[in-house]
Order: sequence, then structure tokens, then C-alpha cells
Amino acid sequence: MTGSLPSWPTVRALSRKPPIKSASIPERLRMPKLNCRDMHEITIAELQHHYDQRHFSCTDYTAYCLERIRVLNPYLEAVIETNPEALAIAKQLDDERLAGTTRGPLHGIPVLIKDNIATKDSMQTTAGSWALLGSVVAKDAFIVSRLRDAGAIILGHANMSEWASLRSERYSTGYSPRGGQTRNPYDLRNSPFGSSSGSAVAVAANLVPVAVGTETDSSIIGPAGANGGVGIKPTVGHTSRAGVIPISENMDTVGSFGRTVADAAAVLDAIAGADDDDAYTTVPERRQPLSYLSYISSSDLLEGARFGLPVKRCWELVSQSCKTLFAAMRRAGAEIVEVDLPSVEERTNPHGTWDWKHGEPAKSEWTVAKVDAYNGINAYLANLVNSPVRSLEDVVNYNINNNGTEGAIPGTVPAFPDGQPKFHEIVASKGVRDTTYHSALAHIQKQTQENGIDAALSYTSTDGKSVKLDALGVGQQYAAQAGYPITTIPIGLDADGIPVGLSLQQTAWGEGELVKWASAIEDLWNRESGWRDVPAFRNLGAKNVPV
Repeated sequence: MTGSLPSWPTVRALSRKPPIKSASIPERLRMPKLNCRDMHEITIAELQHHYDQRHFSCTDYTAYCLERIRVLNPYLEAVIETNPEALAIAKQLDDERLAGTTRGPLHGIPVLIKDNIATKDSMQTTAGSWALLGSVVAKDAFIVSRLRDAGAIILGHANMSEWASLRSERYSTGYSPRGGQTRNPYDLRNSPFGSSSGSAVAVAANLVPVAVGTETDSSIIGPAGANGGVGIKPTVGHTSRAGVIPISENMDTVGSFGRTVADAAAVLDAIAGADDDDAYTTVPERRQPLSYLSYISSSDLLEGARFGLPVKRCWELVSQSCKTLFAAMRRAGAEIVEVDLPSVEERTNPHGTWDWKHGEPAKSEWTVAKVDAYNGINAYLANLVNSPVRSLEDVVNYNINNNGTEGAIPGTVPAFPDGQPKFHEIVASKGVRDTTYHSALAHIQKQTQENGIDAALSYTSTDGKSVKLDALGVGQQYAAQAGYPITTIPIGLDADGIPVGLSLQQTAWGEGELVKWASAIEDLWNRESGWRDVPAFRNLGAKNVPV
């Protein structure tokens, strides 16, 4: 399925939108019409249709999104900064369209990008930290250049958990000193998850149709699921990390957010690509089709498909939404196979405990991440044209000297009750890739790749035959430590009115399969549920920190 791109009418037909439930949304937060056109939950395909029919221009829609941010951001704090050049860029793209030229599906589409992704423009790239305010990047991040070339409008920088949740194990998710506390639009008291909190919330709350985030471990899939959106975290090396403030070269990746699989896939099409400045993107085994939009599918494709779920081990408390969906998938002809896959803690750590910090050093994800982070962050800071900080040691000292805003000292800032202990551990590592580091990297990769996802994608049937699964639904930490792709789609709300997401994994470079099956299940769910649960903005005045 790597041929020519499907037409947008085809994508629209395969990505049908069910009616939404909006009666409970406060009046002042509802989506006003634009030139008499309904804008709620609008998709990229619908926007392109309106642009082509001149119902409104991308300048009109960009102004609409900026106004939406102005109204909602004081409550949600999902956007750190908007682009003062956005309307001028939109006007240029409108002129191109009027002259008969469009660059592709993202032409004139506003996109928010996470604040750890560099933009060479009037905006700052700070990872949510005051320490980086005033820094000047040498050039756009590679994925930003690709978005601009595709005709996307970089509307602004999305808020995030400061330094991508790297400072401490105990912190308020979605909080950054520069951007404030990002809030879940379904219930503002509930966690938005992180670290790509603002990207997920902005899409969920209809501030923008799509956004870009980064993930080391769960930072795309967690927020997408918690905020009722679609998230795609691709294989490490599928998207360049050049110009991205890093954590781990072995696990970091840039991915997409949308309200539909098609929209998230359209962004992935734009940002994926080999880059000489990121060696992981030029490995011989790398695979990328012409377009992931060609994989968008309907629920008819589910007949005969096989999906693996470790129901007894990892899904003991599945929600009613999951049970409803699984029953519908079976009626559609899909087979759901129970796979015997231990939790990632059991797989990577013999004590069965979460190993981000507490595992055995030679078997711990944290051993790898802290060494990679020291080297990666220092390299990023050293390459800035101008910066008030030039090393992670400088950042640590800046936080101490500015404790009132950065909360370096334990017990002084509620969002960071422990201060910055992980920063101290990273500095202490000095970035040394010793035997323990290499042992830990080999261990977590073998346990999550060969002995984890790859093993689970094949199973032996009762008649002794080896059967290949089409996709796997396991804990998202597996995909993170393996460096493998994962996506999540919304499948309703839990008893507390918080979104439930279904995650699907594949082996390396299996993004096309994930788009295919996620869109087929999305189509099935839309048919079965009959509506889409949109944010209700409950507890609108909530200002609790931590969240």
C-alpha cells in the first residue's frame, strides 16, 4: 500500500465523524461558526474543502485559532507562545492557492509544536524553562522545516512538562514555570499527562486541528489517551530529532496528534524523513511508504484480522468502553488473542518494580536515559547561537539561583516537591558510556524487542501453528524502551468522564500497519458508539497544583 495518495474525498469518507455531545459545554467556550460554517472537531480534509471552495481562507482560520487560544488558554494553559508571524504566513499560503499552487494536505493548516522543538523565528524554544529564555537557535528543527515546506503554519509553541519530565520523578504533569499548569479539558482537575501535555490538550480543545510532540517514554501516547485524541509515536529514527531538546538518542522520537487517525497520519507524512544530522534516520533498515494516508481503512478490513491483548496480566481492569469495543471487533470478524506478556517491569527488572530509577543499574532504562541526557542536552546547548546557559550544570545552577520560579530546592514549589534530583543524577553521570550503560541498553532492548513485542506478535495456536498478529495492545513502556511505533485512539469515557484510549503496537517501521488498523477500529467505534465524546470543561475554575 505505497502507491499514490488517496483523494481527500476518499479520506473524508473513510474518516467519518459521528455526532458530538456538546450540550454540557459552557456557552462561552463553544466553537463559534466561521462564515456560517460549523468548526467543531473540524478535520484537515474538511478545512481543505472549505479553502478550495473559498468558504473561508486559511488566514481566516488562522485568526480563528488565535482567537480560540485567546479565549481558552487562560483556563487550559496549553500554549506557551503564539507566532506573531502566523497571519502573514497564512496570507502567503492563501496567495499561493489563489495562484493555483498547493503544497499538499497540510497547506494552510495551523500546527502547534511542543516547546522543546526549535523554531528559527520570532518565538522562543525553552522546554518550558526560564533558563532558556533568550536563547537563539541556529536553524529550525528538521521536522519544523519539513512542516513549513508542506505548507503548515507554525501557530505557536505548546506547553509541556518542563524539560520533558526529566527533572524529577515527583512533579505536576503538564507544568512548566514558563507556561504554567496545562489542564485536561474534560475535567480541569484531572491530569493532562505529559510531557507533551499542551500538544494533546490543544487538539482536544479545538485550539488547533493537529499538533506535534515528542516522546521518550509515554510522552505522546499518555497525553493523547488522557485527552481523547489520536497520537502516533513512530519508530526511533523515523523522524529526525535534530533541533529537538533531547533526553535519550535511543528512545526519543517526534510524533503527531490529531482528532482522527487520518489527521495524525497527515502530519506524520510531513515530519517523517531521513536527515543527515540524525544518524538514526539513515540506517539501512529504515522503511517509509509514500504516504500513510494510503493506509487509512474502514471497519470492513477487520474481518479476519488478529489482535493480541495480554488480558489477564495487563488488562485485568479494562473499562466498559474496552469491553464494548472488543465485542464489536469480534462481531466485525476480528479475532482477539490473549497473549501471555508480562508487564514491562517484570520483563526488564527481575524484581518486577518500575525501573525508571529504582531498577538494577545494568538493567535499567534510567541508566541509559541519564547518560544520553547529559550528552544530548550539553550538545544542544553548546550549538545555540546565543544562550544564558551552556551546559546542564548551568541549568542546575540557574534553577537554584532562581528557586522562586524554578523550584530547585525541595519543598518550596508545589509542582516540584523534590526539587530537581534527576538533574543531579544526570550531572553526576558525566555522560560516561561505561559497561553498565551498554549492559542496560542491551538488556532493555532485548527484553522489549526480541523477547517482548516481536515475540508477542507471533503466537502458537491450539493446533500448533505459528500465527502472526496484525497488531498488539500492551503497556506503552514496551514501545518506548524498544524504540518501536505505537498509536492510541479514543474509545469513549470512563466512569469519571475521562477519556479512554486503545493503544496498538507494531514492530520497528510498522507505522503503516498501525495507521491501517487504528483507522479501521476508529471507524468501527464511530459506527458503534454513534457519537464522539468531546471535552466538557468540567471544574473550569480549577487552579490546583500539582495535578
